[in-house]
Amino acid sequence: MNKKFYNELREKIQPYFEKSGSHAFDHTERVHNLALTIAKTENVDIDIVKTAALMHDIARKKQGYNYEICHAKEGARMTKEILKIMDFPKEKIDAVCHAIEVHRYSKNLKAEIKEAEIIQDADRLDAIGAITIARIFDWGAKRNRIIHDPNTNPEEYGDNHMSNTSINHFYEKILKIKPETFKTKKAKEIAKKRYEFTKQFVEEFIKEWEGKK
Repeated sequence: MNKKFYNELREKIQPYFEKSGSHAFDHTERVHNLALTIAKTENVDIDIVKTAALMHDIARKKQGYNYEICHAKEGARMTKEILKIMDFPKEKIDAVCHAIEVHRYSKNLKAEIKEAEIIQDADRLDAIGAITIARIFDWGAKRNRIIHDPNTNPEEYGDNHMSNTSINHFYEKILKIKPETFKTKKAKEIAKKRYEFTKQFVEEFIKEWEGKK
């Protein structure tokens, strides 16, 4: 697909995204760029990767905090309807929709094609590293969530779970996204650096909180 198609696609899907927040369109652009970086090292269909990356969170705004709606499943449905009326190869639509439907971290669904593995990896890469650290504290501040309480233990993470402290969110979700859980070789390489950075930040934070450094 040419540049004109993707410019039109971006313009068409922008209204489906929040203007700010952890899943605004800047997250989508990062996932898109990461997906392309990974795709360069794999034998895959770039049209499927690019399109799925741009549309993977199209239903995130619709889901909001209504966990009866799965944004991945709903996003796949919405994507099919949108691509049907655009100049996109019909034989590739199902693959794009599959990649979107199985991308969600908390569902841990199996990717049946390499393109879907790339979307899973790219989305999870954006959940570790420097930007994620900033996003977690920004999210917590907006909701008056305390940064850390050593007397409050981490809990089990799930779809409708809200971490009780920002630091606990790292233990409940972020630090469980380990490099070995990624599917592609390139993603594992990127994840290793991001994971170590995130882990070191949390360790340093705890030491400073306890006055040990």
